[in-house]
Amino acid sequence: MDRTQGRTEQHEQPTGGSAPAAPTAPATPGTPAAAGPARVVSLTAGGFALTVNPVDGSEIEPLRPGTEPALPAKRDAAARAARTAAARPPVLPGPAALVRPLQAREEERERLVRLLGRGRSVRLTGPSGSGRSALLDAVADRCAGLAPDGVVRLSGFGQQQPGELLHALYATVYEAERERPGRIELLARVREIGAVVLLDDLEMGGTALDELMRATPECAYLLAATPDTRAPSDDSHIEEVFLGGLGKADCLELLEAGVGRPLTDEESAWAGDLRFASEGLPLRFVQAAALLRQRDELNHSDEDDEEEEPGVFEERPRDAVHVPLPTLAEGAAPAELLASRVSESARAALRIACALGGELPHHAHLPALVGDTHADTAVAELLACGLLTPVGTRYRLAAGVARQLEEVGYGDTASEEARTAARHYAWWTGHASVVPERVAAEADAVLAALAGADVVAAVLLARTAAPAFAASLHWEAWERVLRSGAEAARKAGEVAEQAYFHHELGVLALCEERLDRARAELETSIGLRGALADKRGTVAGRRALALVVDRETAGAAVSPPLRLEAPAPGAPAAAPEAVTVATPTTPTTPTTPAERGAAAPRVAPSPSPASSASSTASAPDSRAASEASTTRVPPVAPAAAPAVAVSAEAVTRMTPVVPVTARSETPTTLSEVFEDAFPLDPKPAPPTAPRPTAAPAPAPGRRRLVLLAGAGALAVVALGTVVSLALSSSDSGPPAQGPAVTSTPTVTAPDPTVANSGNDPAPEPPVSAPPTATPEPGQSAAPTPGRSPVRTPSRRPSSTPPNSAPPTAVSPSPTGAQPTPTVTETVTPSPSATTTQTGTTTPAGSPATGG
Repeated sequence: MDRTQGRTEQHEQPTGGSAPAAPTAPATPGTPAAAGPARVVSLTAGGFALTVNPVDGSEIEPLRPGTEPALPAKRDAAARAARTAAARPPVLPGPAALVRPLQAREEERERLVRLLGRGRSVRLTGPSGSGRSALLDAVADRCAGLAPDGVVRLSGFGQQQPGELLHALYATVYEAERERPGRIELLARVREIGAVVLLDDLEMGGTALDELMRATPECAYLLAATPDTRAPSDDSHIEEVFLGGLGKADCLELLEAGVGRPLTDEESAWAGDLRFASEGLPLRFVQAAALLRQRDELNHSDEDDEEEEPGVFEERPRDAVHVPLPTLAEGAAPAELLASRVSESARAALRIACALGGELPHHAHLPALVGDTHADTAVAELLACGLLTPVGTRYRLAAGVARQLEEVGYGDTASEEARTAARHYAWWTGHASVVPERVAAEADAVLAALAGADVVAAVLLARTAAPAFAASLHWEAWERVLRSGAEAARKAGEVAEQAYFHHELGVLALCEERLDRARAELETSIGLRGALADKRGTVAGRRALALVVDRETAGAAVSPPLRLEAPAPGAPAAAPEAVTVATPTTPTTPTTPAERGAAAPRVAPSPSPASSASSTASAPDSRAASEASTTRVPPVAPAAAPAVAVSAEAVTRMTPVVPVTARSETPTTLSEVFEDAFPLDPKPAPPTAPRPTAAPAPAPGRRRLVLLAGAGALAVVALGTVVSLALSSSDSGPPAQGPAVTSTPTVTAPDPTVANSGNDPAPEPPVSAPPTATPEPGQSAAPTPGRSPVRTPSRRPSSTPPNSAPPTAVSPSPTGAQPTPTVTETVTPSPSATTTQTGTTTPAGSPATGG
């Protein structure tokens, strides 16, 4: 069959930046065209001049002084009308399509026009096939003169972020050829646009939709979305209009308009059941009308067919077979039945659409893809059957059609169809006669073919389509093609192509001010080209990387560096430990003595050796002083130095990791040591001036501990005084050894070998007791159960010198429920006897034993 790959379409013209393409022989879809020079396009992207070079990679440089583009002007009414007409779906070859009436939507249309006239934004929500696009067309005709910038039609299919939509709105309203503004300039320009924006097939909501509406406060939006689309936020103030199904009378009227004749009673009953099953969606009745038209053709219901006799060479049989009405299931899912009754070229186009994810290529590509010179008429045939729906400037399979066709085997040859489409688009996008705008209009089909092709075809298609997307300012498609091409080149082992894709990704990131991504991509490209000894590509990559470094340096110069305040001239040198000096919170340095006194940290008073209670009570004040000194350390400056203002933004305040302790003396208690190392309150307290008159009140817990310690000390002193008076009254002579006084009773057995003196009382009869070890001086023995303590005289002096007095020791003894202190004290009784607290006397010269 005749192929049209080598022909130039009538709507395609050579690019203005290059010479016209020379006539060449027809090319095959598998190889890129070599006709004409490479398309080199110069663009303005923000503050850069971008030169798209398909051979060695794009080159980028800053705009030279005096070459900045002028402020763009808005399009007039005629230019807007021409651009709107170009944005509509293309006119299909063949007979004119039927004009479908808008049924039962007058009320919704009037409400939408009224809300948009008041400047309100509306969200039109309805299921797929409810007629949202047809209602938007009717509203656009009524809102032509409401806004100064007219009506703008945009497609939100596949758009999850508002960036590309804002660029599309900017390109529609302003005359800015070969210019893509930066983000700041884009937001400044779109803020001045006042138009009624009809956004069909919306797929974003929430914060992304809020960002779009905040960027264009002078625009009124009519957003058409499905119920499963994310809802807008509560603060967006968008009106909601729900679009439901049609009534029974409206469905019958729409069906009769599609068939072109009145319905029979049987068909009316079938239409009523179909309306109940499909909830009155208009798309189902458009498809039902196509089923009835096909049935009429098969039943030869036309009068002309009844009058004519079938010829000898006609394929139609002489005996006509009556085709019944479709079943209710076939009416609810009619894609299989409709596809079986269309032409072979139309079925081949359906297979291609299933392979491309529902995207149908432009009708000019179908003859080359299908292999039939008349395949371009298949689009009108499928559109009349309700299997296609317009989406922006192209056509897609209607809702649910792709799934129904794949279930009956239309997706079995998807890989082969995608590979064929990828090779065809690789030839077409690389042809010099195809303008970049045509490639941008076919972006969805090209991306779908790229996703389903093998790695070799994917690398070839991405290499030829990427420069065209860059020149057409469709940069979202440019980035997607570059990423897919880099992955395919890595799998195919094409190092040179992989380096090219990474270089283009770096240039794209630099144009969008994503410096980290630009550096990573450019360094990867330079490394790959260095391995290939590609000098020209390496130089281009290093030039772009130099711009990244310049941008990073300029961004770092804007933010203040980390700087510590330097000491004033003539100030004494700091201690070796104080390496990091914290900056005061006040912006000025105190100069007067009053200010220096207020800013000076408080120093805790040293504890007095005479009273441990006062030392413990001063612990909170010392802790506060330590925290204050840790949080804020004033700079060292002479008294006569002038006040120097310090900027709060330029100086970074730092807190030392090791706390600076302001204690002047060594701590004497463990509580003071742990208070300095581990303050109870880790949060820094603001410094306050010391108050000499008012003493800080100790904490309630510490006061209780101090009182308990003082009471214990007084009890020890009183007990020692009582024991001393009792011993001095009973024994008048100076003792040779101080006995050990303990609160634990001690039982000592008498020595029978020692004779009693005349002054000593008669000894008591001995009591049998188990022998025990002789206790050391100052050690107590436990009492024996059932034995009362006795007084045993002793004449043996102790070996302890009379003038040595051991210090008093207080130690708790956990022998009962209450902690009982054990007091050991040395006293000086008479030399003739050793007296214990319990009244037991041991004679001198005999060892004391406990029973």
